[in-house]
Amino acid sequence: MRAFVLTAPGAYEVQELPAPVAGPGEVVVDVERVGVCGTDMEFFTGAMAYLHQGHSRYPMRPGHEWAGRVAAVGAGVDAGWTGRRVMGDTMLGCGSCRRCVRGRQHVCEQRQEVGIRGARAGALAEQLAVPARSLHALPDSVDAVLGALVEPGGNALRAARAAAAGAGDRALVLGPGTIGLLVAMFLRATGAEVHLLDRADASPMFARELGFEHVWDEHSLPDLPFDAVVDASNAAHLPRKALELVEPSGRLVYIGLAGEPSRIDTRTLALKDVTAVGILSASPGLDATIQAYACGTVDPRPLVAATVGLDEAGPVLAGARPEGAGPGPKVHVDPRL
Repeated sequence: MRAFVLTAPGAYEVQELPAPVAGPGEVVVDVERVGVCGTDMEFFTGAMAYLHQGHSRYPMRPGHEWAGRVAAVGAGVDAGWTGRRVMGDTMLGCGSCRRCVRGRQHVCEQRQEVGIRGARAGALAEQLAVPARSLHALPDSVDAVLGALVEPGGNALRAARAAAAGAGDRALVLGPGTIGLLVAMFLRATGAEVHLLDRADASPMFARELGFEHVWDEHSLPDLPFDAVVDASNAAHLPRKALELVEPSGRLVYIGLAGEPSRIDTRTLALKDVTAVGILSASPGLDATIQAYACGTVDPRPLVAATVGLDEAGPVLAGARPEGAGPGPKVHVDPRL
């Protein structure tokens, strides 16, 4: 099979590799779509922290936002999975530690992460082997494009739920990239009034085309009470700004990661009686995200700007926009192209 392999920072090859074989408890999936994520781009540059912590190393195959169809099953796997359309959980816990037993396998200390951590090959290939326990079936109404958006959507859904905003509440999302816009979509579905904060040099047009009327930068943001603030940015100063902006007794949600430490004043946190929540992983939110996409509560399709083949994946990971790309922040790869 053909597969995209990062061999060193800034270096990659599309290689011919042996097709995977489904081991015990595993399935092999014919990959149909893969989303390119900021994490993949950090692996491309060599900035990803896991590389320096020993959790990941080159050569590696990225790709953790994927959808496809089960082509083969290994020993001990229900044959009924064969031919089913699926996406998969990125986080693969050990299954036996205290966290896994309590249903928190996404924070297992020994976890593998598909395409990210623990030498578990990712989906930027024609085929992918994953544990059957990681699979989530996709209904007919959730095609490959939506299927590859379930993983980022699960992160966003969890962030929106943690914000606990609904009708009559005003929520502010910092950083309208893929995750931020998905958070905004899920918050809008609750009936909350949603505001977005972007960089001063960014155009608000795309967010407004998605139906978000309240798009600001730090200079134009109106003095309004925000019952919930979600930081989905990578700006080190915005976590502190989020605490300043949230209403007393409101909720802060941190899902974005900066390249350097962010600092907040916990005295302010306590004196404002604010609840702060950190979000890692889509795992607990995958099924609810599939359901939201299936019934049309949230439609993230406009976020996908372009779909390219494996041979074009390298420039995308390097930050290039494909020729003819739309305004959305997300690029998909179809390994069959």
